[in-house]
Amino acid sequence: MNLEDMIMVSIDDHMIEPPDMYKNHVPLKWRDQAPKVVRSEGVDEWVFQGQKTSTPFGMAATVGWPKEEWGFSPGAFNELRPGCFDVHERVRDMNAGGVLASMCFPTMAGFNARTFSEAADLDLSLIMLQAYNDWHIDEWCAAYPGRFIPLGIVPMWDVDLAVAEVRRLAAKGCRAISFLEAPHGKGWPSFLSGHWDPMLAALVDENMVLCLHIGGAWDLVRLAPEAPVDHTIVIPSQLTMLTAQDLLFGPTLRRFPALRVALSEGGIGWIPFYLDRIDRHYQNQAWIDNSFGDKLPSDVFREHFLACYITDPAGLKLRHEIGMDVIAWECDYPHTDTTWPEAPEYAWAEFQGAGCTDEEISKITWENACRFFGWNPFTHLKKQDATVGALRAAAADVDTTRMSRAEWRQRNEAAGIGLI
Repeated sequence: MNLEDMIMVSIDDHMIEPPDMYKNHVPLKWRDQAPKVVRSEGVDEWVFQGQKTSTPFGMAATVGWPKEEWGFSPGAFNELRPGCFDVHERVRDMNAGGVLASMCFPTMAGFNARTFSEAADLDLSLIMLQAYNDWHIDEWCAAYPGRFIPLGIVPMWDVDLAVAEVRRLAAKGCRAISFLEAPHGKGWPSFLSGHWDPMLAALVDENMVLCLHIGGAWDLVRLAPEAPVDHTIVIPSQLTMLTAQDLLFGPTLRRFPALRVALSEGGIGWIPFYLDRIDRHYQNQAWIDNSFGDKLPSDVFREHFLACYITDPAGLKLRHEIGMDVIAWECDYPHTDTTWPEAPEYAWAEFQGAGCTDEEISKITWENACRFFGWNPFTHLKKQDATVGALRAAAADVDTTRMSRAEWRQRNEAAGIGLI
């Protein structure tokens, strides 16, 4: 295998929802109350029920900018690379980056539908949450069949409503939901409490995956008040261990032996130590009351979890200790951690450094993810047309040059893109 022969399916990317996303999915009587983008002093912000959403563009959409302009400051649509919010441009960027398919997590809505969960009128929130899911599945994903793996969100404020939305999403062909990795960190009941069991049962019934993205466990740790911004980038993936521990040593996986959980953007380098530690703990402590039957905790981990990484050379060198069937690659477009448009080069260099075989590379770049999510990547595109080389050949006209926000603004405004 050569670099150009790889097939790459990214199970963690993001979209910046376009300003007109609600126009086709909200009944007329509620359309004036749908979330809207408001521009003030050159800054675009989503507003719902009179409140600004918690996630500005900033770090979420830096893919086209030089590193010197990265930061948490908000921006405007006309300053962004259009692939952030325009699905047609996104697919062109995917081609240029050699990526066959993508799973896109929310920005405006939050990983756990925070925008809707924290609003005052929850009946209205439910209408808008369902419209959000309909837009994601029926427009964003449906625009290019075979290029996106659908991902939904659920109303966390009512577990029965969450169950109903899981069922509704499944009927629409959705393969997974995005949820808080540590609900109790945000004031919701924990996974250990059993509160979410009806929703988890519905996921199992519908053969869907629970995606737990990093960033939702911050409130479980207390940083020093002097902590630099670097902490917010380096630490979140380490907190994924806390999520795995809650699910593994709590009752959840014993109650739901068929539950599948993707640890989105959690990395893999921490897993060998964690598996060694939990096996030793289980074998060494006479008082432990979590029975894994004739299995070790590490066996149960490998049965339930998919571990997802962007770059992780140390983890790849220990891939056999982790388990070759539980590792999956991701691109993280358009965030600061993304390797786009050189994702194949980054991945290939790490595979070569770790001595990965062709079979192992294919498992990591697409086979494990597609099996885990029950998704056939070749329904709409032949395998020979899905490789890095074939996709890039179809995108020879895509300009991947980094430009300043001012340059993007000038280019986009000239093309009538990103105007509010």
